[in-house]
Amino acid sequence: MSTAIDGVTVAEDFVPVIDLSGTDTPEGKALAAKAIGSACETSGFFTVVGHGVDEELVDRMYESCRAFFALPDERKAAHGVGPGTNGFYAEAGCGSKSSGIESLPDLQEVFAASVRDNSAPPAGADALTLPWEAVNQWPAEPADFRAVWLEYSAAMERLSQDLLHLFALALGLDEHFFDDKTDQASSTISANYYYPLTEPPMAGQLRKGPHADWGNLTILHQDGAGGLQVEQQGHGWRDVPYTRGSFVINIGDMMEFWTGGRWVSTMHRVRNPLPGQEGEARISIPYFHIPNPDATIEPILPFSNAHTSQRIKTASTPAEWFGARLAEVFS
Repeated sequence: MSTAIDGVTVAEDFVPVIDLSGTDTPEGKALAAKAIGSACETSGFFTVVGHGVDEELVDRMYESCRAFFALPDERKAAHGVGPGTNGFYAEAGCGSKSSGIESLPDLQEVFAASVRDNSAPPAGADALTLPWEAVNQWPAEPADFRAVWLEYSAAMERLSQDLLHLFALALGLDEHFFDDKTDQASSTISANYYYPLTEPPMAGQLRKGPHADWGNLTILHQDGAGGLQVEQQGHGWRDVPYTRGSFVINIGDMMEFWTGGRWVSTMHRVRNPLPGQEGEARISIPYFHIPNPDATIEPILPFSNAHTSQRIKTASTPAEWFGARLAEVFS
């Protein structure tokens, strides 16, 4: 079922809400895994509630992000990214380029970090440095910024492992199939600040252009401002409803490859504010779960089609996969 709110089609059926609160029993795990498998086969997106992440921590994460993005531009710019570093992007570029699509620059600012929190960049670091090898440029203000981000990242890693256990069951595998491939995960986290629009965007320009994620899975917390949309073949772009206390989960290209194309990595974007809402800001916080850099990624099942068999081409580890994708973006 779908509904229209303010002229926008809402994806109530395409992006189902799945309650994880019953997964402390074998029966509850089986039910949740079945629902997840069905969602991953159709849209690659679902929303989870009952996930166990403390709402107070989520609130502190948002407070930290809002305080940082409210700083004067010159103080934010002091933590801008450079060769071999993660940090602040005053101009986030074009998100669509990561999926090989040329479009206008996105209307957002971003702060990005690696959960490994390295103390120094690798030798010879440049634009092609793998994101988990880069050093984080933590701001001095707000004072608790780094601590809150690391605490939140740890909670997202725990949720990632819970989800991967359910993924394995949904695929008919042992619950711990992914454990030794993700116990040294290379995950990254970002805060996307979609600032108020003080002038009309250029034709075709969006808060974030259409793209698919590269990695294993993404855990996104969005605020009530809304705007996240997923593409459904034959139905166009559909809004993902905001549910307080929830996370939106989607699989990336790597998990699509890992499942032989049985699960789908779906294009998504962030639309511009609706008329009358241009002055509203929006913050979303995606956590990009990435397996161990040297984990062997091989299809669990035979490829569903020839297209999927070419998604990672000859790359067999996350390090090779991300290296190849970065080379395409910066070529």
